[in-house]
Formats: sequence, structure tokens, C-alpha cells
Amino acid sequence: MTQDNFSDNSVNLTHLDRQGRSQMVDVSDKAATIRQAVATANVRMLGETFAAIEAGNAPKGDVLGTARLAGIMAAKQTSALIPLCHPLPLQKIEVQIVPDPQLPGYQIYATVKTKAETGVEMEALTAVSVAALTLYDMAKALEKSIQIESIRLVSKMGGKSGDYLTQK
Repeated sequence: MTQDNFSDNSVNLTHLDRQGRSQMVDVSDKAATIRQAVATANVRMLGETFAAIEAGNAPKGDVLGTARLAGIMAAKQTSALIPLCHPLPLQKIEVQIVPDPQLPGYQIYATVKTKAETGVEMEALTAVSVAALTLYDMAKALEKSIQIESIRLVSKMGGKSGDYLTQK
């Protein structure tokens, strides 16, 4: 795309200014509404590693509690990590880590809610990502081949683009 195209009104790229430089979107004219997003990630590991974590026998201590707390803290820091994200007043951050013997491993879910001018999808995705990374860090002494998989948005509510629910 040439510089001339950026000044053309037919191009509507919200995160680029007229010169094609990255910019934060101006949301000051938007109404603050309730927005919620849910994201998920899977952490797959060997059965022996899963059993050790479930039994509370990981060398670094409370793997799941530490990962849950890390996810909550990460959601609050999203705008510091993702360059064009707005800092948001988060009213709810919930991180659940559910054991799944079929993986074997864990399914991580984050629900983030706000009343603001823009959505919280990135905060939910950041929460599950950092929770999964922390789970890996807490368990890597047991197994280095732990896999973080399927980080994705499950649903979002509110905002101009409307509601979204992933298809299974």
C-alpha cells in the first residue's frame, strides 16, 4: 500500500493513521457499556507430570494456584504488553484451571468483564496465555516437553461488533 492510499477515504484501517503509522484507536466518542470475554488454552503433559501436579508433588510448590494468580495479574497488565491496547478498568477477572485426564493436562479458562468503551478480548487471551506459561514454568522441573495449545477466544459480549460465540 502506498502512502497515497492511507489518505484515501476508501481505506478504513483503524489502527493506522493517514501516513500509515500505528496508532491507538480513539474510543472517546463511544459509550461505556458492559463487555465480557472468555478465552481458553490447553496445557498438555505426560500422565506422570499430571499425576504429580494433582498430588501436589511439584518441586516449585503450588503449580495451579500460582498459574491462576499469574493469569489474573496478566489481564491487568495487558495494555502494558500489547502496544495498541487501551488500559481498561477491569471489574471481574476469573481464571479457572480445570484438570483434564484425557489430555492429560489442564484446560484454562479466563473470564474478564468491564464497563468501558472497548472490549476485553485481549485481556482474556493474555490471562490464559500467561497462566499457561506459568503452569509450564512451575512444572518444567518435572517435564520440559509440556505443550501449550489452542489459545483462543471462546466468546465475547457487547460492543459495536456484537456478541460472538465460537463454534465447536
